[in-house]
Amino acid sequence: MSRRIRKAVFPVAGLGTRFLPATKTVPKEMLPIIDRPLIQYAVDEAIEAGCDTLVFVTNRYKHAVADYFDKAYELEEKLEKAGKLAQLEVVRNPLPPHVRAVFVTQTEALGLGHAVLCAKPVVGDEPFAVILPDDLIWNRGPGALNQMADAAEASGASMIAVQDVPRDKTDSYGIVATEDFADRQGRIRAMVEKPKPADAPSTLAVVGRYVLNPRIFALLESTAPGAGGEIQLTDAISALLAEEAVHAYRFRGTRFDCGTHIGLIEATIRYALDHEKLSEAAAAMMQSALDELGVRELE
Repeated sequence: MSRRIRKAVFPVAGLGTRFLPATKTVPKEMLPIIDRPLIQYAVDEAIEAGCDTLVFVTNRYKHAVADYFDKAYELEEKLEKAGKLAQLEVVRNPLPPHVRAVFVTQTEALGLGHAVLCAKPVVGDEPFAVILPDDLIWNRGPGALNQMADAAEASGASMIAVQDVPRDKTDSYGIVATEDFADRQGRIRAMVEKPKPADAPSTLAVVGRYVLNPRIFALLESTAPGAGGEIQLTDAISALLAEEAVHAYRFRGTRFDCGTHIGLIEATIRYALDHEKLSEAAAAMMQSALDELGVRELE
């Protein structure tokens, strides 16, 4: 892999049952952090990394993500008549003019690997990214995918994002074993799904960012379904390890697991405290709430 990634795949077909009843009508990817949905943060990260084709793998029932990137004629007309031009610009241009959005339907819920495989006709024979919008990564510098794309272009290897986790939490993640780990990356020798702490080969946990060689599609096509009849992306990556270099990449930034309630809360707090207009008010409000609970003042 020496070409720069141009295409990013967003698997957004999940039902988001952890957030019911909210996700009965609102997809989890549309849950907001301050005033923007999770999917917008993921899309912005892909565009910053150089992607100009965004492939959304959705199901037949979820239309909100497509609606978000489509025109909203009535809303735009009202904003224009009201002279709210700044808001009009945000609503009218969720994507830059040079970026296109493609929507692909996953007809059955057959796992993340199957969702990625559904994007094959659009991606074709070139390296591409996979972004799980649930994993929101905050960084004041270059985004996580941008960092990974640079590393992949330089090394020619596929890249899997990883972060250090406490050893007693390894049974909640896919964990990688690496060799020659240096300068934020190292070649992966093996991937172990949710190992017990005593059995974990490291504390490097897989995070929802991937830069993959198109060879992964053929391996996904030959991957046997696992538990629940699902095709797992990790199984195909494990097969890819036997053929070529796949690197773990420890990105710069903080990852929030917005597929959980506490992760969504943590992300909202972090982004509020970093917001140019809201930071002071948010900090004061949080301090006041802590004081009411009898927690000593934050230092």
